[in-house]
Amino acid sequence: MSRRLNWIAAAIGIVLGPVAACAQLANFPNQPVHIISDSAPGSTPDISLRLLAEELGRIWGQQVITINQPGAGGAIAARAAAAAAPDGYTLFMPASSTFLQIKGMPGVADGLPLELPRDFLPVGFVTLLPMFIGVSHTLGVNSVGELIDLARRKPNDIAYATTGRGRFTHLTMELLQQRAGIQLRLVTYAGGPAAAMPDVVSGRVAIVIEGYSGVASAMQGNIIQSLAVASPERLPGFENLATVAETLPGFSANGWSILVAPRGVSDAIVNKISADLNKALESRELNAKYNALGAFTRHMSPEQVTAFTRSEQAAWRPILEKVARESP
Repeated sequence: MSRRLNWIAAAIGIVLGPVAACAQLANFPNQPVHIISDSAPGSTPDISLRLLAEELGRIWGQQVITINQPGAGGAIAARAAAAAAPDGYTLFMPASSTFLQIKGMPGVADGLPLELPRDFLPVGFVTLLPMFIGVSHTLGVNSVGELIDLARRKPNDIAYATTGRGRFTHLTMELLQQRAGIQLRLVTYAGGPAAAMPDVVSGRVAIVIEGYSGVASAMQGNIIQSLAVASPERLPGFENLATVAETLPGFSANGWSILVAPRGVSDAIVNKISADLNKALESRELNAKYNALGAFTRHMSPEQVTAFTRSEQAAWRPILEKVARESP
């Protein structure tokens, strides 16, 4: 009798299990969703996330709460996201540099760089973020060519601001120095461009590089000199701004944002979030806001996100290895 009851219970489970899973999926999400960022408030990835959270909140009819946990090159946020319950109610939108770092680079914390799907499950691509370069008016240059000429005359004398060693802003400037044959001096600001701007304006630090939203108000108000964008071609809405590639052919440096989930989240939930993310990215209003900030959306499946991150890791590895070799 006991064996028979166990068999009946198992049979009921087989029948009702998929039904319960479907009901759970249909109701997802039925409570607020949290998205963790490893970027500082006011930075380009942070603003990009907040715009996305607002659109996802409309689609889901639930509050989407953004949580900033910068520091340790992204490791603090990564640990918090990895420790979250694997139910889809906590997601992670790391900066691209969190995937690009390599062992031996300065400031690379344990557990970095991240790998997909080893550390997190890919959900979807959010934005491509071309880097914008601005300079202090005190520097007296108006083009990338003029900056390069000045830097060649004054090696290690001109300072640039980044969000931290190994972060994408740092890697972009390392690529610029390598391509141009110049030497600049690194100054890090954990608080992002907002923290650096007073020093850039005063001329203590000559150069700042960030996604457009991080420097937009300073550029629009002519508080700093808009120098160039690191996209392959001039961007829509920024036709008057030269590209670095016009001086250094082939130069390109684009940050990017992807959405990932903790390991253990069911495939059904990941696919549901991925579909809703792509639905959010179809919003004309959201795209207009992103484009005004120099950010551009792309639709990708979870599998395409994994392939993309691996291609970026391979493309940036020579610069990463150079940074590691030259680290004190």
